[in-house]
Amino acid sequence: MNFTEHQLTFDTKGHTIHNNQAFSPSDEWIVYDTRNQDGGIGGTGAIEMVNVKTGEIRPLYKTEHQTEFGPGVGAATFSPVRNRVLFIHGIRNANKEKPYDFDRRTGVAIDTDQPGKPIFLDARDVTPPFTPGALRGGTHAHYWSADGQWISFTYNDYPINQLSKTNPAVKDLRVVGVMAPFGKVNVSDDGSLENNSGELFSVLVTRATENPKPGSDEIDKAFDEGWIGSNGYVKPDGTRQNRAIAFQGNVRNKEGKTVTEIFVADLPDNLTQAADGQPLEGTATTRPNPPKGVTQRRITFTEHGAEGPRHWLRTPPDGSVIGFLAKDAAGTIQLFGVSPNGGAIRQLTKQPFSIQTTFNFSPDGRWVAYAADNSVFITEVATGEFKRLTPRSSDDAKPHNGIVWSNKGDMIGYNRYITTEKGRFLQLFVLK
Repeated sequence: MNFTEHQLTFDTKGHTIHNNQAFSPSDEWIVYDTRNQDGGIGGTGAIEMVNVKTGEIRPLYKTEHQTEFGPGVGAATFSPVRNRVLFIHGIRNANKEKPYDFDRRTGVAIDTDQPGKPIFLDARDVTPPFTPGALRGGTHAHYWSADGQWISFTYNDYPINQLSKTNPAVKDLRVVGVMAPFGKVNVSDDGSLENNSGELFSVLVTRATENPKPGSDEIDKAFDEGWIGSNGYVKPDGTRQNRAIAFQGNVRNKEGKTVTEIFVADLPDNLTQAADGQPLEGTATTRPNPPKGVTQRRITFTEHGAEGPRHWLRTPPDGSVIGFLAKDAAGTIQLFGVSPNGGAIRQLTKQPFSIQTTFNFSPDGRWVAYAADNSVFITEVATGEFKRLTPRSSDDAKPHNGIVWSNKGDMIGYNRYITTEKGRFLQLFVLK
């Protein structure tokens, strides 16, 4: 596999690629937001895309009345099956008193042939009584399933966050949710711009508790998830679980220390049915609940758990292994894998330097790409043999963000900071 590095963007602003699904279905375009640093979505107002061959830049969306407090947009991804881009959008009434925040954001889509026309995908309703199929807070870091029908995200709840300010026993805990095409969800808007209807039906699919019991499988945070396989995974009995999400969950070990372990949420085909006495939409004092048929399983039981740079769990298309980062015996951050069914953990990378970024499996599942030693690398999953694709760079110009495969597997996109007379800006690069 031979690649050559090409710089795609040059203008004096940020061009932040998300950590997955950045290429259009045809691989002609890469979508990005105009942040120039990690975080900072609240102060960022534009989504754009760049043509991989020509370098042409097309604006897709720009917020109205953008300030440092919001609304803010960012973390854009392409649908794998249509020219639709999805991104985080802060609540439209954001201001200094009510700024962009974890529990004040939603998922908005743009069809690339209709730039500037927002499509609200997840409904939001923060006014009791709440609405089934709508959520009450903020969705974040959206990821499409391989068929482009379902979307996962992390979530923080606005009513619970407000309650936590007067009740110290209550905390707003990050969890994972899903939106899917079970009909449009209509929410009345009182004119405040706090609420919005949505094209998709949204639910939470994980459970968390403020005080996990030491040594148990209870968690107080579910985060940085990924879809398992392009069509789920095969269970030990040979049947197929069609849709499932791998996520990281923070447990307490027997000494009470927080450890991040790997979990799986198996999803039913229908997300609209509530479990007995557990309303999907939650109440003024309780969180929204997972639908009937969702199961949450812990699949790793380790001493130190997942470690290293922030990363999202990823799998090859067959869903046979969930990749995560952790330290090896020498303290080097490597990629490890575990079956969605649990069992033995396998070390997938074995190199003398730590992985520095998120990682992604190639579309054929043969390779995994990431940055290490200030270079882009790929490792062959079956053998562990690794290949350096770019020369080692200085610390201030090392590969940054993303390390995202194209849909055909013949390109890899990522960021670097480039210093010019006008400043230091995140630019987009591609290996092809």
